[in-house]
Formats: sequence, structure tokens, C-alpha cells
Amino acid sequence: MIQQRGNFDWILKQLADGVPGVEMIVVLSADGLRLARYGGEPDAADRLAAACAGVQSLASAVAVELPYGEGEMKLVMVEFDGGYFYLMQAGANAYLAVLSDVRCEPGRMSAMMRDLIVRIGSHLTSPPRRNGQTV
Repeated sequence: MIQQRGNFDWILKQLADGVPGVEMIVVLSADGLRLARYGGEPDAADRLAAACAGVQSLASAVAVELPYGEGEMKLVMVEFDGGYFYLMQAGANAYLAVLSDVRCEPGRMSAMMRDLIVRIGSHLTSPPRRNGQTV
């Protein structure tokens, strides 16, 4: 069920087990490359990672319009008819995305995501790439 680079299987499963309704968890780079996943199909995880790159870019562009802060996206949450989408900054050039159904309580999910990132944030970084190669 887990496909990743590195050994994130236990920690992503722990997040999924800690909050009811989790459908898919994806760790991604800022440019939309899937680094790890739990749940869902690989192709769906790749599509979600690519979409998340656009969402984080949009959120960061909006954030710079605030008079305070540095314009960095911390958390985006979207509620849909059938559930929720969460995207949280997880480290340098890395993000944590979760799709859940309506059983998921948003406050609990964001707290669990934040706790996970605090515990392993230094491992959830993605080095910059140029022409598809790590620099």
C-alpha cells in the first residue's frame, strides 16, 4: 500500500490510523513530485501531488498580500461534499497532503499533521532539482 522513497510507511500509517476517514496521504516536493504515499492508487497519488504544487503556489501568492508574515503557505484546507483536502508545509520544499471522507474531524487532522511534521520534518525535505536532477 505504501510507495515511497525513504521509510515513511509506519509514520504515514500512524497518521491514517489516528484519524478516521483518511483515504490517501501523499508527501510531495514543491514542484509536485510524489515522494511517498499511503492509500490510494499510485496514479491518483501522482495526480494529487501535481495538483498540490499548484495549490501551494496559489496559496503562497495570496499570502504575500497579507500585511504581516512572510507569505509562506502553512496549511490549506478545502471542504468538499464528500470530504476534505489538507495541504501542509512539511519541510524545505516538501508538503504533506491528505484526502479524507466526512468522518474526519478537521481540527484533529490538522493537529495530527502538525505533530507528524514536528517529529519527522527534517526527513520530509526535498532538495532542489534542476532539469530533473537533484542539485
